Amino acid sequence: MIVDQRRLAVALCGFCAFLNLYSPQALLPELARQFGETPAATSVIMYAGTSAVALTAPLTGAIADVLGRKRVVVAAMFAVCIPMLLVATAPSVAGIAGWRFVQGLFLPPIFAVIVAYIGDEWPPHEIAGTTGIYVMGASAGGFSGRMIPGLLTDIAGWRFAFVVLAVITFLAAIAVARLLPREKNFVRSQGIAVSLRQMLRHLRQPQLLATYFVGAGTLFNFVATFTYVSFLLAAPPYRFSNAGLGAIFITYIVGAFIAPWTGRLIGRFGRRAFMLCLIVTWMVGALITTLPSLAAIALGLVFCAACGLVCQTISTGYVTMIAKEGRSSAVGLYVSFFYIGGSAGAFFPGHTWSSGGWPATVAMLIVAQSTMALIVASVWPRKQPVA
Repeated sequence: MIVDQRRLAVALCGFCAFLNLYSPQALLPELARQFGETPAATSVIMYAGTSAVALTAPLTGAIADVLGRKRVVVAAMFAVCIPMLLVATAPSVAGIAGWRFVQGLFLPPIFAVIVAYIGDEWPPHEIAGTTGIYVMGASAGGFSGRMIPGLLTDIAGWRFAFVVLAVITFLAAIAVARLLPREKNFVRSQGIAVSLRQMLRHLRQPQLLATYFVGAGTLFNFVATFTYVSFLLAAPPYRFSNAGLGAIFITYIVGAFIAPWTGRLIGRFGRRAFMLCLIVTWMVGALITTLPSLAAIALGLVFCAACGLVCQTISTGYVTMIAKEGRSSAVGLYVSFFYIGGSAGAFFPGHTWSSGGWPATVAMLIVAQSTMALIVASVWPRKQPVA
């Protein structure tokens, strides 16, 4: 029962974090219309949050290595409700972006620290599978964070939608506070300075550094794909409603079901080979979305979502395996790189979208995916590392 409760709490952490992080994504075309902004200008709402995450994630890891895991996670889950409520009061795109930045400051203590908790509290052979449970929760949160606002915006307006998300987050925080046991295997760092020095040592490990760049590429592709495909589908000939744009994120569900099986698939095919196969499949999915057919776009997005979520599971779990000390700071650095990539994925494709539309955006995705494949092929070992 305790194991089940722990896994449920881990899934809720992922759900809560990503419910908040990507909640405006399906609403960007609506917000652009309401405030009279271009797609590139409206995308600041997305990269304000991811930029804050990237800035604070390493420090969060260092603090958690001193204070412990559960108290940091639970406090952050309650705190993140406040800026979500204030987003609902914002008078402009800049106002929304400002509160999104504040919200992003509270998110690394949730997802960076819970991943370090997994690395501490589960045996090595169960880390990838448990990380998959976390990613499954994150996938459900990511889908709900797009679908719920889309539906509620069509019914009662976008401000009401954000209030509802704040209430859901508050209830999830109460559940995690009750279900997540206090950590047992945590080794407290000797202080912030020691943890920061560990962080510098992490940056000198080729395997970790390569994995950080793979993580950055993963979220770059993910954010770019699902931010700008919304503008494609909101325009003629598709003319999706807000609820319809939210519904495209049902493609996340495929990845959510596959992610918990990642550990077994790695054991069968090997981490490096499996990752390369995923990236190639991801490229195929991105190319399929350029076909002028709604069915083809949907199929391509299923490929992109599934491959992206499993890539995230593999790289996140790999960090917890190869970081033998200061896991929170190691994961914090990973999260920082991850969301630097996500911020770039919200910002730079806005310019390719303005100049060449969706085909130009997909071309940028292919370049990023090819770079990820090159890093994995060059640096990741052919044999499984010994945990």
